[in-house]
Amino acid sequence: MGDSANCPICGKRKAARHCPAKNEKICAVCCGTEREVTIGCPPDCAYLIAAHRYEDQHKRAIPQDTPFLEERIPRDLVHAQQQLISALAFQIAKFTGGQPLASDPDVVAALSALAATYKTLQSGLLYEQVPELPVPRDLYLAMTQFLKEVKEKISASAGAGAIKDADIFYVAVFLLRMGLLRSNGRPRSRRFIEFIRSQFPASDEPKREESRIIVP
Repeated sequence: MGDSANCPICGKRKAARHCPAKNEKICAVCCGTEREVTIGCPPDCAYLIAAHRYEDQHKRAIPQDTPFLEERIPRDLVHAQQQLISALAFQIAKFTGGQPLASDPDVVAALSALAATYKTLQSGLLYEQVPELPVPRDLYLAMTQFLKEVKEKISASAGAGAIKDADIFYVAVFLLRMGLLRSNGRPRSRRFIEFIRSQFPASDEPKREESRIIVP
């Protein structure tokens, strides 16, 4: 495409920026408005990196309509539940590694559903809040299956301390809030996913070490 051609998205403005996701030039306005909205930007895109750098200088607040916003997370949660936090984060990293179209909103939806399920379990009931959309649903099921297996292994191990449903609930809420803070609210954002995956580079299993998850 020549430099004089119009942007293929809006068809009006001059196409001046090379878009690696579309492998063609688009205009600066469409780059800014459609980035991580209709365009699935690769993480090494120079314009995406610059946008994220700007976002890092203007931190987001947790949206007021966030589920469980009234819940107070225990101060010692990261220290007391560092293995569980790392293990669940690893499940997210492993799942999203095989789902290139997964986005931050998918992870947030799965964590919100997980927290809702374990909130009901604290009352002795089980009412699963399974997401309807395929990606968050599959991630939710992967996390619940993992937690079920962990509980079964602990039950079969003499002297091992049980994981309380309340602990899982607070860990899910903690990761949910982290996801909302580290993402940028765009529907195809993968900022939180990339952060989580950076904690477990080329690893098949989470190592038994101090948690590398950074408190947001």
